[in-house]
Amino acid sequence: MAQFSAAAPTGMAQGADQSNVRSLVIVTILFFMWGMLTSLNDILIPHLKSVYTLSYVQAMLVQFCFFGAYFVVSVPAGGLVKRIGYQSGAVTGLLIAASGCGMFYFAATSGYAVFLLAFFVLAAGITILQVAANPFVTLLGNPSTASSRLTLTQAFNSLGTTVGPLFGGLLILGGTAVVTHEQLQLMTEAERLTHRAAEAAAVQGPYLLLAGTLLILALLFAFARLPKVEHAAESALTAPTGSIFAHRNLLLGAIAIFLYVGGEVSIGSFLVNFIEEPHIGAMPAAQAATYVSYYWGLAMVGRFIGFAVMRYASPGKILAFNASGAIALILLTVLSEGKVAMWAILFVGLFNSIMFPTIFSMAVHGLGVRTGQGSGVLCMAIVGGAIVPFAQGALADRFGVQMSFYLPIVCYAFILYFGYTYRRLFLKDPAT
Repeated sequence: MAQFSAAAPTGMAQGADQSNVRSLVIVTILFFMWGMLTSLNDILIPHLKSVYTLSYVQAMLVQFCFFGAYFVVSVPAGGLVKRIGYQSGAVTGLLIAASGCGMFYFAATSGYAVFLLAFFVLAAGITILQVAANPFVTLLGNPSTASSRLTLTQAFNSLGTTVGPLFGGLLILGGTAVVTHEQLQLMTEAERLTHRAAEAAAVQGPYLLLAGTLLILALLFAFARLPKVEHAAESALTAPTGSIFAHRNLLLGAIAIFLYVGGEVSIGSFLVNFIEEPHIGAMPAAQAATYVSYYWGLAMVGRFIGFAVMRYASPGKILAFNASGAIALILLTVLSEGKVAMWAILFVGLFNSIMFPTIFSMAVHGLGVRTGQGSGVLCMAIVGGAIVPFAQGALADRFGVQMSFYLPIVCYAFILYFGYTYRRLFLKDPAT
């Protein structure tokens, strides 16, 4: 688990409030970029599934490699950020993410395996950004409003996830010819190979553009004046002992993060294919991709609302309420069809809105000098985005996409439990 310290900052200079606001604005740009890059997976999954004629399980290897990087890289990322600091850590993450985007150019002419490697490298860079930025935001101000600040920055993360599908739908799916399975079967082998090469090459331009943008951001962040956040040093006498999982809120929070990210990513991964189905939306992939933006856009709206509401309301109660709403909408999706089913699953995004920042702040509550260590555990738990979509892919291959949505219901049921029981973990703390 990550060992970088994120205890309460000490020795902040006068004018810290103004410096904190400026720092939040800068860090928010990072949240926007990794949101955009993450949501582009929802467009590439159906695209690559079509190009390489993959099963759902095979197509979900995209998310397996992408979110698997969180589990593999979180530990070394935590050590890296502890050694070089939050700002240098963010710059390093941006450079690695840029190299991952650059690999998509070569993947287009090399095959599906190279695409998967590119996804892993890209996600490795984003993981370092996550490990550096999330605890940094919690330290930029009053601890009692940490959930509110994370919710605000996550709102701009959602702006990125809203723009991503529009960007991908226009430049990737919109730039390729629509060919039915029957038409593909009528082609000669040479024609099929030419068609698939053209489809794969559609990602080259967009991802080179993203690579260039990330490189520019890395330069800007390298020279930005961010405040130095210093922490009280841990001596052998003051260093905490025992397992960090003795903090039950962290243990339950890690499971909740695993299931939340898994459920959210899994739903997004299947949206294009689900909306394409004749009894749901009956529309081509490029058009269906625009509706994915509603899923992420509603999360953005919800986070702006949550930024205000959560300054006054109990985070546990709000989390439980939102989980209940998500469960109800997914049940409606599974049990109906047409526009009702389509819009029900899209509106789950609204209830997803505050879940990640709320679970994160609830999980690290009361950890003190072990906040950074807890943050590393939570970043590792993001591997749920690799496991849950893969499991839902297996269900979709066997029972169909619509029935596979029962799996996210199980995920949100645990989140409901965590929100409901959180207050009992801290009965003496009125903020819970």
